[in-house]
Amino acid sequence: MTPKERILATLNRQPTDRTPVDLWYTPEIGSALRKHLKVSDDLSMYRALGLDKIVWVFMDYKAESGERAGGQSGAGAESGGDRTMWGVPLKGIQTGESYYAEFGEAPLTGYDTIESLADYPYWPAVEKFDYEGAVAKAQEAAQEFAVIGPWVSFYEIYCQMRGLEQAMMDLIIDPEYVDAVLDRIENIQTEMMKQFFARAGKSLDLVFISDDIAGQTSLIMSPEMWQRHLQPRLKRWCDLIHSYGLKVFYHTDGAARPLLKPIIECGIDVLNPIQHACPGMDMAELKREFGHRVIFHGGVDNQQVLPFGTPEQVRAETRDCIKTLGAGGQGYICCSCHNVQAGTPLENILAMIETVKG
Repeated sequence: MTPKERILATLNRQPTDRTPVDLWYTPEIGSALRKHLKVSDDLSMYRALGLDKIVWVFMDYKAESGERAGGQSGAGAESGGDRTMWGVPLKGIQTGESYYAEFGEAPLTGYDTIESLADYPYWPAVEKFDYEGAVAKAQEAAQEFAVIGPWVSFYEIYCQMRGLEQAMMDLIIDPEYVDAVLDRIENIQTEMMKQFFARAGKSLDLVFISDDIAGQTSLIMSPEMWQRHLQPRLKRWCDLIHSYGLKVFYHTDGAARPLLKPIIECGIDVLNPIQHACPGMDMAELKREFGHRVIFHGGVDNQQVLPFGTPEQVRAETRDCIKTLGAGGQGYICCSCHNVQAGTPLENILAMIETVKG
């Protein structure tokens, strides 16, 4: 099977010749892998590794000056420019071998009333998303690989704009304000998706909804808060995405177990990253309860095993993920549990890939 055939068959619960293997990584790891493999671009790297890569096609934004604004996922590996498309300033951070673009001062500070939101100068204009650039990337990758895009989010963007601490306080002291901001965040991205889907045609397979609702040990908001602010919005997006014949890929890190059932009931098709080191995220239990309803993506620990383990420990971790999340020979796409970080030994990354490929 080709990488694209293997991913699509897994998404549709059809037989495959083996478990698919994907890889998430930081720019430093991408550079190291390309150098190791003696290739110059990412698609060539995916071919050389034998990855069943789900290729990310995120949306750039054209700022007022005509320069590229921050990449769609805000701060982090995919960022560019001085601020995100939502107006969040970025600052470069060098730590060890890694370089990150982190958030500066929250730009929605001072816009503390629903009425003042109309004066915020950085609401993205739907016509300034780089649809043509994203479509070109999707069309190139879709010849061989499954394609995912765009990146959309609700509360992650809210936290970027208000600052994490204030965003948490807003949920308690001013839920009406939270709804008003989320309405704008939702409506802008909904219109962007409609325009992108109409242009992308058959080059797109999945849509990436990223909305972390948990930390390392617990949820970051109460179930009641999630049900009020996020559940109906997620359901609307799932329905929209499915109306275009696309799959919903949903990402939340952490100990998300108390909300997984209602999240899945909203209509998501793929759940990522299955951070099984967190409380409540036992892989075998998740497979038993939800394996008939959702495809699992991720699983291979990149907090301890991938960066600090031996190749044999990585192989054992990978085999365990396949045995549990992929029980029954279906419903699992093996991948690093989020981005493989700079400094992770290449032999460990290769051990994960080679173990899946057999």
